[in-house]
Amino acid sequence: MSSLRVDWPQAWRVIASRYPPITLFERLTPDPAVWEALIALEQMTNPRARDEVGDIALVPPEDRVTGPGASFVMASFTHLNPKGSRFSDGSFGVYYAAAALETAIAETVHHFESFARDSADPSRSEDFRVLVGTVAADFEDVAALPDAERQAILDPDSYAASQAYAKQLRDAGANGITYPSVRHAGGGHCLGAFRPRAVGIPHQERHLTYRWNGDRVDRYFDYLRDEWIAL
Repeated sequence: MSSLRVDWPQAWRVIASRYPPITLFERLTPDPAVWEALIALEQMTNPRARDEVGDIALVPPEDRVTGPGASFVMASFTHLNPKGSRFSDGSFGVYYAAAALETAIAETVHHFESFARDSADPSRSEDFRVLVGTVAADFEDVAALPDAERQAILDPDSYAASQAYAKQLRDAGANGITYPSVRHAGGGHCLGAFRPRAVGIPHQERHLTYRWNGDRVDRYFDYLRDEWIAL
């Protein structure tokens, strides 16, 4: 393994606004060892809590975070994407972020386009929220790998090598992976964290709207700048 210290004063993440924050994580005791019992009590009076919280057992007590904004991190690990992602085969969660907002937008635009294209969606818009926090931890550095291995892990069309690589690192106790952006044409740096405590708790920074024109995302609206930005 080749570790690299990642000290990002701003780690940017873009998520769909249709996934609201899970406030239960922000109301729980700082002692994560008793969360299962407290969540079970919550579910007795609020059946929706099970869907909101997800599978808390996927996150070991020592890796859990709580407090304001904790839901933005915890949700990545308790609500799994069964289809997987670049660094997950779908059996565990990963928190993805980028060192620059432009990189986070490029990455999420790509995945939103893939979803909309596969669904044969007509022209439509989708709202997103921007999260920003800090990261200060050691991550495994894909850029330091031999050329052939690095290229396989960063393959734009296949996650086979990257998922196998990530699972091996996660099983060995790594915090996560830092890697060059695959989707940001101008370059950029991303990370995928395997455990909540490897990243700082973010706060909501702004909202965006992506416009899908039936073929691609051709622009997005930045509510902080109050303008449409062409892609």
